[in-house]
Amino acid sequence: MANKKAHVISHTHWDREWYLPYEKHHMLLIEFMDTLLDTLEKDPEYKSFHLDGQTIILEDYLQVRPEKRELLTKMIKDGRIHIGPWYILQDEWLTSSEANVRNLQVGHDDAKMYGDVCKVGYFPDSFGNMGQAPQMLQQAGIETAVFGRGVKPTGFNNEVSGEAFESPYSEMYWESPDGSKVLGVLFANWYCNGMEAPTDKEKLVEYWNSKLEGAAHFASTDHMLFMNGCDHQPVQTDLSEALRNAGEFFKDVEFIHSNFPEYIEAIKAELPDNLVTIHGELRSQQTDGWCTLANTASARIYLKQMNAKCQTLFEKVAEPVATLAHKMGMDYPHHLFTYGWKVLMQNHPHDSICGCSVDEVHREMVSRFEKAEQVALHIIDEAMKFIKAKLDTMKFKNISEEAEPFFVINPTGHTKTGLVELNVEVAKKYFAPNYVQGAIDDANHATVPAYKIVDENGNEVNGEIVELGLHFGYDLPKDKFRQPYMCQQLKVTVEVDALEAFGIRRLALIPVDTKVEAEGSLVKEGRILENAFISAKVEDNGSITITDKTTGHTFEEQCIYEDHGDLGNEYIYFMPLGEKPITSKDAKAQVRVVKNLPHVAEIETKVTINIPKSANEQLDKEMRELVWFNGRKAQRVEETIPMEITTVYTLERLGKGIKVKTSFVNEAIDHRVRALFTTKLDTPFHYADSIFEVAKRDTVPSKEWKNPCNAQHQQAFINVHDENVGLTVANIGLNEYELLRDGENTIALTIHRGTRELGDWGVFPTPEAQCLGYQEVEFEIIPHGKDVYASYIEAYQFQIPFAAMQTVVQVGEVKEYAPIIVPTAGEGIIYSSLKLNHEGNVVTRWYSVSDKEANLTLDADMNMFMSNLLEENHGAVEHTVTVNPYQIITLGFDK
Repeated sequence: MANKKAHVISHTHWDREWYLPYEKHHMLLIEFMDTLLDTLEKDPEYKSFHLDGQTIILEDYLQVRPEKRELLTKMIKDGRIHIGPWYILQDEWLTSSEANVRNLQVGHDDAKMYGDVCKVGYFPDSFGNMGQAPQMLQQAGIETAVFGRGVKPTGFNNEVSGEAFESPYSEMYWESPDGSKVLGVLFANWYCNGMEAPTDKEKLVEYWNSKLEGAAHFASTDHMLFMNGCDHQPVQTDLSEALRNAGEFFKDVEFIHSNFPEYIEAIKAELPDNLVTIHGELRSQQTDGWCTLANTASARIYLKQMNAKCQTLFEKVAEPVATLAHKMGMDYPHHLFTYGWKVLMQNHPHDSICGCSVDEVHREMVSRFEKAEQVALHIIDEAMKFIKAKLDTMKFKNISEEAEPFFVINPTGHTKTGLVELNVEVAKKYFAPNYVQGAIDDANHATVPAYKIVDENGNEVNGEIVELGLHFGYDLPKDKFRQPYMCQQLKVTVEVDALEAFGIRRLALIPVDTKVEAEGSLVKEGRILENAFISAKVEDNGSITITDKTTGHTFEEQCIYEDHGDLGNEYIYFMPLGEKPITSKDAKAQVRVVKNLPHVAEIETKVTINIPKSANEQLDKEMRELVWFNGRKAQRVEETIPMEITTVYTLERLGKGIKVKTSFVNEAIDHRVRALFTTKLDTPFHYADSIFEVAKRDTVPSKEWKNPCNAQHQQAFINVHDENVGLTVANIGLNEYELLRDGENTIALTIHRGTRELGDWGVFPTPEAQCLGYQEVEFEIIPHGKDVYASYIEAYQFQIPFAAMQTVVQVGEVKEYAPIIVPTAGEGIIYSSLKLNHEGNVVTRWYSVSDKEANLTLDADMNMFMSNLLEENHGAVEHTVTVNPYQIITLGFDK
């Protein structure tokens, strides 16, 4: 009688786009799905197929084969094809917390249209795994995760070494920081260890002897997992015969054409007591460090910047603003959000957002990002127009008959302070029959008065008004043809002080007889930026020295630039052997004040460093000969070219940090540029914003680590602090950093990386990955004292804009606006989202980044219920809840 069971799970790992453009992979997918359905129909012994955990495959197939929907649905309902739980197989590190949630939600929603959701946390090829995954999976009713990376050491082609590190078995428990735990199953021999099983009776003996021995080495039970498939693997149509024949020769093994639910149920019944528990992030830290693939965080940075912008627009602006509008009576556009999120998430597969595909793939991604952005902006515009129509602005009429009102929304769950910029149109003249040139002339010759900015009580507000001149525009009414006009346009920048969470503030431009220049300066002694919180001196080399006035602590050498060569690829950075960095430390900067107003000041620096033009010809030769990246001996050429780096340091009157915009024209190839921030803080740890957590990480890697580079992922910021002071560096779309082991705990933020090849199995040139031309990045340097959480919130708010729109003087329904909810968040509790679920309930998500419990109070005129990541109603709760350490908490409100 068989005492071993070989569970063979048929699958294909379908990278939607990668070494081939999307449509080429798409056409191959149609062929693959046709074959799969035909095999399932003709072979009743071919029991089931795991469709890679991503429901987008169904969309992509039915787009070309709509006539197959009925058959496809039948196979799913019959349990022959297993789908979900994700919409796409994302890169977990480079997609936001809420994007990971939307991926799970959309995957569940789509799967339910066809049949059951496969409740398996499927991460076959993620480049490491997020630490909060167990908690997220549990909240979606998923108790098991299967994954391919992050725990055991893997080398070339994902071969597994015999030495055990975190776990001696393929099976282990995986625990999030909050204590949520799931069963974890590692593809110890990768997800292709059962592919192309032979039917030939001589070949199958050799095949299965090797495969069974490899699986038994890691399995903790008598149930062994064999994954019958690989990347874009065609269906093995003769698998039933292959398994029958194998059973005839291996009498002590039962070969089962299995699926994940059956396999997981079987191993759970036999798990030994000595399974280890692994904790938090799975980043392959106990390896030589070469194949963590962390440098995908800096491949094609322009993609990461576009992604950060789109994610922020959807989750941090469009959803909350549409929710506020819904509270005033607008229909919430679920259909538009689903469509827009899907377009955005089509750029989130790991080979897409990681920037590690051929150039054609990433060109198409740019178009998708632009489409997603347009959807988000449309939703925001429609919601803001609805709110505009509801807001009463008659108070401004009492101040001036010629008032030009506008309103500002804080779409976040924390009080927000900062500058808002919007365009205001005055002297508007609509076109009419026989009045086109007249409209142009009248608008052109209109006298634009001087203005001041006031609040509803007539109090003057700090700001700047710049005349932009004649402007053409048009309205798009809901009941008539577009209405063109000419006007005079003003760019208005206004200081918003402490606008409450989800709050609305009404402001207006008021004509004045004489424009009076506001008094005050944030520039001291020529090149010092100073407000009540910070004093920052721009040094001769263009770097900046920042003193936190609340603590008296000074951080020197902030924003030194560093250039290194890169002989690696889109996946992995590799510095030429023996190369020393080129830095701006000894440069002589051009420094000038470009703005000095009472509410904001800017100082610009320009530094030039001379860098090698490219790698030498040896790199071409090594690429042609498929020399693995860390065996390359190439160097950079001796010829250098100048690279001028322009930096604009901005300090706002109410700002807690120095905002930085860096730009340069990249004309060199094969190199990496980083901005350096010296901390000189004595601590072995640092903290990186990640998915629903601020991850505490060791600065010095494990003893097994050989890679000189220890670059890692971040979302919104990186932080280094001791017991008294710290430094947070926030960013927008700059996902790679490194804590240098230089004795000073210097933060290195990657702002450019250029490489010439994809870097996987073969030669796939990627000239566009060199990112030539104009580059611009943004970040913020935030010193802090003991209140590290305040610096985190400042960093999160740096990414999120206010929403603002011009309105008119009108009688409106909303005279005294009250926020939809009034949150009071305890220490370490961070806002994540505000939206409507499919049942029409307002839901809001928060999470703790602290090791201590704290209270969260949400005052609202609605009853509150506990929810989860799928935004289901799990029962009523009081308006004050206790948030446990590192907990993700979703709360809903009855309609």
